Amino acid sequence: QVQLAESGGGSVQAGGSLKLSCAASGYNDWNCMGWFRQAPGKEREAVAHHNTAGLRTTYADSVKGRFTVSQDNAKKMLYLQMNSLNTDDTAMYYCAAGPAPPYASCEAYEYPYYGQGTQVTVSS
Repeated sequence: QVQLAESGGGSVQAGGSLKLSCAASGYNDWNCMGWFRQAPGKEREAVAHHNTAGLRTTYADSVKGRFTVSQDNAKKMLYLQMNSLNTDDTAMYYCAAGPAPPYASCEAYEYPYYGQGTQVTVSS
């Protein structure tokens, strides 16, 4: 059974940092993994796409230079280090994954699996 479990969310003041974790199970070759977020009243948006085979990561313009994706060697954990947080980063954050072809362009990939999400709240 495929499962994605996020953790690490919480409340932080503007300028602070949080590190989100995503534990993936039920499959081994998640060639595409990503982080998405959805704020109240807004559509879900992609934060970062990560190709685990090619170790290539792309970021939304709004988080470039502040957020960093990393993975463990077994490709069963994906992390999102978030620095210099601001109130616009307040959202539910979701991990996504899928068995894309190796070296796929994950930005164009339709992720079949999402986690339940972890809430990030940034106060001014």
